[in-house]
Amino acid sequence: MSDGEKGGFIAKVIGPKRRWRQYKARARELPPNYRAAVEAIERYLMHFVPTDGDSNASMFEDLADLFERAAADGTPIREIVGEDPVVFVEAFVQNYSEGGYVPSRARKQLTDALARAATANAGPAR
Repeated sequence: MSDGEKGGFIAKVIGPKRRWRQYKARARELPPNYRAAVEAIERYLMHFVPTDGDSNASMFEDLADLFERAAADGTPIREIVGEDPVVFVEAFVQNYSEGGYVPSRARKQLTDALARAATANAGPAR
């Protein structure tokens, strides 16, 4: 894969680099357990075949919005993602792309990571 092809692939997966960096900066500012949940969802979303970079950039920005609001309100992670985080993420991604094949291993990693994040005692949400 040439550098040009790599750049095109990366742009398809994450969208414009500036928007990706802004999203990552926002995610880093979340309280630890919310950040862990966002990172788990992000890893899971990387398994989906994107339709276009702008759609994916919007998806990650909306994910950051959702968890920023939840952290500010002190909403527990389980109230956001429910008991089955795979169902939550797959419903979430349907708003942005057609998705792709996700191996059962990725589903288990997401479920386990969100279980850990939901039970983490991170102290106050602010």
